[in-house]
Amino acid sequence: MLKPGVILGKRYEILDPVGTGGMAEVYRGKDHKLNRYVAIKVLKSDYRSDEVFIQKFLSEAQAAAGLMHPNVVNVYDVGQDRGLYYMVMELVEGITLKDYIEKKEKLSPKECISISIQMVTGIQAAHSHHIIHRDIKPQNIIISKDGKVKVTDFGIARATTSTNTISTNVMGSVHYTSPEHARGGIVDEKSDIYSAGITMYEMVTGHVPFDGDSTVTVAIKHLQEEIQSPVKEVPDIPYSLECIILKCTQKSAARRYQNCQELLDDLKHSLVDPDGDFVDNPDYVPEGDETVVMSEEEQRRLQNQMYQDGYGDDYEDDYDGQDGYEEDYMDDYEDEDYDYDRRYGGPDGDGVNDSTKRIMKILMAVAAVIIAFVLLFMVGKATGIFKSFSNPLQKEEEAAKVEVPDLEGMTEEEAKKALSKRNLGYIVEGREASDEFEKGEVIRQNPEKGTEVDKNTEIKVVVSTGKEIHKVQVPNVAGQDEAKAQQMLEESGLVVLVDYKSDDNVEASKVISTDPGAGTEVEEGTKVKMYVSTGAEKVEVPELVGHFQSEADAALAAAGLGGSVSGEDYSDRYEAGVIMSQDPKPGKKVEKGTVVSYVLSKGPKPKMVDVPNLSGLTEEQAMKKLGDKGLVGYVVEYQYHSTVTAGYVISQTASGQVEQGTSIGFVISMGPEQTTPVQPPEPSDPGNSGDGGDAENDYSAE
Repeated sequence: MLKPGVILGKRYEILDPVGTGGMAEVYRGKDHKLNRYVAIKVLKSDYRSDEVFIQKFLSEAQAAAGLMHPNVVNVYDVGQDRGLYYMVMELVEGITLKDYIEKKEKLSPKECISISIQMVTGIQAAHSHHIIHRDIKPQNIIISKDGKVKVTDFGIARATTSTNTISTNVMGSVHYTSPEHARGGIVDEKSDIYSAGITMYEMVTGHVPFDGDSTVTVAIKHLQEEIQSPVKEVPDIPYSLECIILKCTQKSAARRYQNCQELLDDLKHSLVDPDGDFVDNPDYVPEGDETVVMSEEEQRRLQNQMYQDGYGDDYEDDYDGQDGYEEDYMDDYEDEDYDYDRRYGGPDGDGVNDSTKRIMKILMAVAAVIIAFVLLFMVGKATGIFKSFSNPLQKEEEAAKVEVPDLEGMTEEEAKKALSKRNLGYIVEGREASDEFEKGEVIRQNPEKGTEVDKNTEIKVVVSTGKEIHKVQVPNVAGQDEAKAQQMLEESGLVVLVDYKSDDNVEASKVISTDPGAGTEVEEGTKVKMYVSTGAEKVEVPELVGHFQSEADAALAAAGLGGSVSGEDYSDRYEAGVIMSQDPKPGKKVEKGTVVSYVLSKGPKPKMVDVPNLSGLTEEQAMKKLGDKGLVGYVVEYQYHSTVTAGYVISQTASGQVEQGTSIGFVISMGPEQTTPVQPPEPSDPGNSGDGGDAENDYSAE
């Protein structure tokens, strides 16, 4: 689901979710360019890489884009943004017809006719644009708050060909699908009329006419079982409305209303003449319109077809909880009070009026004549009577010319059928690429349309193999902004799928790379995945508080982060050396390589004490006095001092207040500095006669 506030196409803002379907989600949004509220349908993520679902989604927009009608939900815009496929539609405030029926259980005949007129008018608008809806059901009919009925969801609609018919295997919801649609046959406007008839049946009775344990069971009932008249459950239903519903839901498309205008005329007539007998609904089954009995193999093919179309999910989602209605239905069928006289005017209660009896007598007479002719022909052929007669009619038929039909734009199957109807052959002369014609469609033919040719002539055709394949190189968008890169890729004819991932070297919103890579040659229309950076990888900051520095540094390194001491402080809670705070906080997502700072504890804050005055104290006294204060004393040095007596303190290293346990140094006096005098030589002994005279002379000389 998309978050409110997302902008698509630089224009449409997502406001809130409205609902979800099989392949898309619907949001209420705002068109900021035209300042109006809109409905925004966004293809689900499961299908954004699926070509089939993308094509279905775009087909819905293309089919409904040209329809601007009060009874159709209008489509304003379609686009793609960052890999999201979206469609912008008219915002209709209201309720679906399905919810409305469930709320009221069943609708009154007058209300049913009123809603049906608007519904069929919307379907007619689509048919006038050569668009067959193919999924008409109450879930796709919206009743606005002001009572306006609108047809929506052209998800499996297809434009008609020049013959106004298409052949397809894609089916709508099985409870409302026509027999030819379930069979995989030709589907045209009358298939939508059948679905509208089933919807009207559900409006007046409160439930669908056919139900079962599986989608295949329901589809087979559409093919093989006749719809019981709604009057069995709603005795007071107007006769004209009963006939309208039964005519819409005929097995044979030829017996239904041939267009919406015929149906609208009868619906409007029913409002003014509810019990009038004006609906042309013959009570016979023409030859070739018998109920189809399917073999087991055909049933298996039908089942496989439904599963391939994603049909089973709708069945389970839309019709859960309807078990048990069949029993009530059969009880009504066996009701002996069923009012045949009111319906058919038979006085004897046999259920057949005079007009019907006359028709039956005529048919029996015609059948008798035909049988007689057949028997006569068989006898004549067996006896050889007809051999003697020439057959000019046969010769004329063999010589007759036929006109070549216009095959251009038809599929091969359609072209074969068109030629077969005129007894012409079909041969593929060649196949070639075409930007104008889809794969499998006829590009040109030989002979050309309108040419008169003999019967059994082979018409040569050239069939399209699809658009011509163009090669392009993937442009180098690495380092570009996301929007610019997407534009470059799309301008090269490529389909862009965006994926986001972190990258340490590429800033956010810039393209990292593409797959296929830049310069690769690929086909135009190839899906290219574009990787867009969300920035460097984010990591979670670990818890550091309470851990020692060595432990914190190891945890940061393991996370791809750095650490730094931003300071130290005292703490009564954490011991010294333990981290007491950090920045960013633990658990925060940061880019790899981010430095986380932290503060270390110095332990509890110490007590402050006054440093005593040590002057006049001896070394021993100073040591004791400092110890008494909780301080540690030590002698810095011993110095001579002229005024301080030896052994006493001269000075100290600190004073005032300091932390308890601080070391305080002091200097001890050695007293005044003393100089040693020069001793004169001792006098010699006068009684010495040797050299005493010389000694005296020397001294004197000195």
